[in-house]
Amino acid sequence: MPPAQRRRSTAAAALLAVTLLAGCADTGGAKGKSGGEPALGPVAVNPATISLSFPMDAYTDTDSERGLMDAAQYRLTAQCMARYGFSYEQSPKPAADVAAASKEDRHQNLFGTVDPVYAATYGYAPDAGRPRPPRPTPPQLSDSASTVLFGQRPEDSGRQQADPGPMSDEEAQAADSGLTVGGQKVPAGGCQREGYRKLYTPTKDSVDLLFSFSLASEAHTRAQEDSRVGDVLAKWSECMGKAGYSGVKSPYEVIEKLGLQNDKAGPKAVAVATKDVACKREVNLVGIWAAAEVAYQERLVEEHAQTLALYKKQRDARLKLAASLA
Repeated sequence: MPPAQRRRSTAAAALLAVTLLAGCADTGGAKGKSGGEPALGPVAVNPATISLSFPMDAYTDTDSERGLMDAAQYRLTAQCMARYGFSYEQSPKPAADVAAASKEDRHQNLFGTVDPVYAATYGYAPDAGRPRPPRPTPPQLSDSASTVLFGQRPEDSGRQQADPGPMSDEEAQAADSGLTVGGQKVPAGGCQREGYRKLYTPTKDSVDLLFSFSLASEAHTRAQEDSRVGDVLAKWSECMGKAGYSGVKSPYEVIEKLGLQNDKAGPKAVAVATKDVACKREVNLVGIWAAAEVAYQERLVEEHAQTLALYKKQRDARLKLAASLA
């Protein structure tokens, strides 16, 4: 999913505080059951995305936590390189972003453009109004240092390795890369891979890092196919058609269908985005879709409770490790 931006629309935030509708009546199955459409809980009226909370949020890193993890992986890699007498310095170094998670709009783009102020100012331009962090400059490495960092000799760097190597740090302890530098065995996959393993896959029972993301994606797909979301999308599409933007069935296809790829912040894009958001608010698209998303996530959390419990325990452990390296 894309990095969240830290904007809050005053108007949208005010609207959020106004009303909660009663949960939508539902002819589908009860929440937690694998069959049928789950019942919806409370449906907010045009909520600001910064206010949305989903069950899978408990298993998903915030922007600040991702910054912390990036910095930790960099430090673990640097520590590994130091064992071989090499300094590993990028410029700038990955920074641990300690911004408060409450200020992060984690779901800003989940339903397309939804903020009326942003739409009227930037149209569909991504990350507009926010400075981009400078790209790190890779350090200059000797052949030996490169071998230690990447786990293969420079002359083999263009070749794909048939064996991906051990998946966990526990398994890597008994692996032999077949490479030696300065009389020391190079870790399988090099220091770069070692840094990743120590942080994300320390043991053989480490849950796939993308497990929670895949469940959230599955819930999003199921919600999109839900009849109640389908109804509100049809109403939104009809509203767009009345404004002269016909043939658009989903917020995700607006840019392509209306030919805005090359000018996402131009006058036409701003006009379309402004109407797009107005139509979403007219039919309460975000409120209904978000309620469906919550219901499907709750179902998946219940179905995968045991794996998610292990995933959360391991996630807490790596956040603790990352904090100790900060």
